[in-house]
Amino acid sequence: MSKPELQPKKFMSQTGRQSINTSNVLSVVMGGGAGTRLFPLTKERAKPAVPLAGKYRLVDIPISNCINSDLRRVYVLTQFNSASLHRHISQSYKFDHFSGGFVEILAAEQTFTDTTWYQGTADAVRKNLAHFLNNDWDYLLILSGDQLYRMDFSQIVDQHVESKADITIATIPVLRNDAQSLGIMQINEERRITRFVEKPKDPAVQDTLKLPKDWHSKLGINDDRELFLASMGIYVFNREVICKLLDNTQTDFGKHIIPDAITTHRVFSYVFQGYWEDVGTIRSFFEANLDATAELPRFNFFDMGAPIFSRPRFLPGSKINGAQIDHAVISDGCILNHCAIRQCIMGLRTQVGAGTSLHRVVGLGCDYYESAASIAINEKAGRPRIGIGSNARIENAIIDKNARIGNNVVISPAGKPENVDHELYFIRDGIVIIPKNGVVPHGTVI
Repeated sequence: MSKPELQPKKFMSQTGRQSINTSNVLSVVMGGGAGTRLFPLTKERAKPAVPLAGKYRLVDIPISNCINSDLRRVYVLTQFNSASLHRHISQSYKFDHFSGGFVEILAAEQTFTDTTWYQGTADAVRKNLAHFLNNDWDYLLILSGDQLYRMDFSQIVDQHVESKADITIATIPVLRNDAQSLGIMQINEERRITRFVEKPKDPAVQDTLKLPKDWHSKLGINDDRELFLASMGIYVFNREVICKLLDNTQTDFGKHIIPDAITTHRVFSYVFQGYWEDVGTIRSFFEANLDATAELPRFNFFDMGAPIFSRPRFLPGSKINGAQIDHAVISDGCILNHCAIRQCIMGLRTQVGAGTSLHRVVGLGCDYYESAASIAINEKAGRPRIGIGSNARIENAIIDKNARIGNNVVISPAGKPENVDHELYFIRDGIVIIPKNGVVPHGTVI
C-alpha cells in the first residue's frame, strides 16, 4: 500500500464554509456475524476477509474509503474466524508513528462482567464503547464490512454538522423491487427522517414511502422513475448521543436503535448517488465480481483519485502462455497456459492448465506456489496439483483459495437445484462453489 498523506484535512462544506476537522471522527467497521449468507466462503474466514476482485478483501473497501476521506482512526469489530482478517489488516495498514492513525481489530471478548458474544450491531458497539471513549472524537462513523461502493465520508459528516443532526443515515435511491428487501426511510423537506419501515412488502405501505418526484431535483437525483430511499447501513452519531442510545439492552441499530431514535432525536438522511452493492450473498458477490470484468464496470477499481488499498504483495507479473482471454481480470502471479478464459476473475497465483475452458468463473487464487516435492507427493496419491488442471470445463462457479481441480473435470450448475451441499462442492443461488482447500479429483463431472 502506498503511504497516504497523514495530515488531517479540513474539508469545505457544500456552502463553501469550513466545517469540522476530520481528526474528530472515529470510524468503526462492523465485521458482521457468522456470514451465513456467504457460506461456504465464510467457512474458514470472517466475512470482511473474503477475497474480492482478484487481489482485494471486502474489508479493504470501507477502510480505503476512510483513508481517502482522511479518516485515519479505524476499528474493525469481529468475532467469527478472525485470524485471516487480523493477519490481512496487520500486514496491510501501517501508518506513520507520528500521525496517530491506526486500523485495529477489536474481536469479541468475554470479561468478568459480561460473558456473552456480540448479539448484534448495536451490542457490538456497546461492548467496545470503553475502547472508543479512550480516543478523542466528536463523531462516530459506523460502516458495514460487506458492501462495495466509493464514498467521501467527509461529505456525510459535513452535512451532519451543518444540519445539527444527532444521527445521520446514508441512504440511496432504489426501485420498488429492491425496496422490499431493504430498510426504507421517509424524509421531510429538510431531509429529516420521519419514518422508517424495515423491508416493506405490502404495496400499499410501499406507496406511502415513495419519494415525491418533485423532490428528485432538490436532492440531486437525476432519475424520473419511482424511487424509495433505502438505508445503506452507514451511520454518523454524535458522541453524547451514541452513549445515551446504547445505555440499554437493545442489540441492533437497524431493528431497534434507529427506529426509536427517529421519534426522540434529530435523525437526518444523507442521499448518496453513486454505485452501491451489498455483497453479503453468494449471488450478489458473484455478480459484483464479474462486473469488474466489463469494459465499463459499475465500480471502477482504476480510479486513482480514490484508490482501493490492500496488502502489498511482491509477486511476479502473470505469465500468459498462449491463453485466449476475453473480458477478464488477471491478478498478479498467475500462470495461464493454452486455455480459454471468458468473463472471469483470476485471483493471485492462479494456475490453469492447457485445454481448459473457463466461463463466468470467480477464482479467489492461492496463498502459495506448490513446491515440486509437494506436487510429486500429491500426484503419487492421485491428487491434483493446486490450481485448475488441463482440459477442464468450468462455468458459473466460484473457486476458493488453494483448491485442487483435476484434469478433464466438468463443473457447472446446469440442471441442478439452487442449493446443494456435497462433499466436494456446494451450490448456492445457482452457483457452484469449490471450498477453500477443496479437492476435485481427475475426471470428475459436477
